Amino acid sequence: MRLSRRGVLRAGLAGTAATALGGLTTGCAVPTGSTGRNMVLWYWSGGLGDSVVKSAAARYEDSVRLKAVQIGGYYRSKLITTMAGNANIPDIAGLKGEDMASYLPNSDQFVDLRTLGADRLKSRYLDWKWQQAVAPDGSLIGFPIDVGPVVHYYQPAVFERAGLASEPADVSRELNTWEKFFAAGEQLRKRVPGTRILTDVNSVFEMSIGQGTTRFVDEDRTFIGDGPRVRACWDRAVEAKRRGIVSNIVTGTPDSIAATEKGTLPSQLNASWAAGDLKLAYPRTKGRWRVAACPGGPSNVGGSFLAITRACREPERAFEIITWMLDADNQARGFTEAGLFPSTPASYRAKRLRQPDPFFGGQITMDVFGPAAQQIPVAFNSPYDVALGQPIRDEIKNVGVLGKDPKTAWEDAMKSCRRIAKHLGVNL
Repeated sequence: MRLSRRGVLRAGLAGTAATALGGLTTGCAVPTGSTGRNMVLWYWSGGLGDSVVKSAAARYEDSVRLKAVQIGGYYRSKLITTMAGNANIPDIAGLKGEDMASYLPNSDQFVDLRTLGADRLKSRYLDWKWQQAVAPDGSLIGFPIDVGPVVHYYQPAVFERAGLASEPADVSRELNTWEKFFAAGEQLRKRVPGTRILTDVNSVFEMSIGQGTTRFVDEDRTFIGDGPRVRACWDRAVEAKRRGIVSNIVTGTPDSIAATEKGTLPSQLNASWAAGDLKLAYPRTKGRWRVAACPGGPSNVGGSFLAITRACREPERAFEIITWMLDADNQARGFTEAGLFPSTPASYRAKRLRQPDPFFGGQITMDVFGPAAQQIPVAFNSPYDVALGQPIRDEIKNVGVLGKDPKTAWEDAMKSCRRIAKHLGVNL
């Protein structure tokens, strides 16, 4: 069901994209940065592989002058403000995956990519990722750039000292459920004093949420964050804290860096793009890491899209450009260059993606990343999920970091959610 203008304005607290886009007038002549041969592409730093962008500009220079602009700061806010102002709107725009649900109710501000032939390419992309860009009216407003399959990063030498499985295939098999993972964390703590299998409880909650097909608001615009599925994810995170397998260190602090290098924080649950973060943050640990499957099943964090705005004067050519940039070969380039994990399964067989990685002890990490990406469940994402999920995330952090009583924290989260839901017009 498409939102009314009042519904879109209410959605502003859930995502300012819905508010700003709702103010546009459909079908008007919108001034744009594109005139004649000019075509403007907006994205953010790291949102696309730079060499792919340059290659696209060179490839199509005989027919169009492609100007690629990296937008700094709060990208979504700048994009929707520009679109609401009806001036200098980019022809092609990146849309971050976490923001996509906020754009969908206003799909008429983007070109329906099905009208340009997108359906014939659908089989080449991950279905669950493709579905994220399908609006309530059935239109497709985004073409998949990348995804963020979650894996288990761990230091095998520390696991071996604790008597745990240490080879990737064995860790994936023997720690394949949350209960087995928690039990391994208890064994690690007992046999290697001072060691914890996780830095914080937030990762347990986030990955658990991502392993399901619903979030915090359902398709009928009803709050379900107080239901059994979210509560099970909450209880699982609390259980990790109760069993003493989580550190008291805040992620990203000097203490967490020191502990990770020392081996007292030898394990992380994170997305594929975190491999680059590990290499950047912990260069001294090169060769000491391996990659295994995430306990409890596949989950996803991150991933984006390219869209063609209604302001584009040459949508057919824009579609030709983005489909070339996002084909399997170029997505493989994007992964090696910018850590953008491909949404095209054919890329997983590319030679450049199947090279042994010295940082991970010579492991071919695609053997773990690829299957994880292909098994992520199709989930419904609401434009209200961000606003109504935040109080729950804040309170689980309070439990993990500040030691707040879980029962009180849950009650406080629900009070905040009910207040926000009422303000947004979300059913309770």
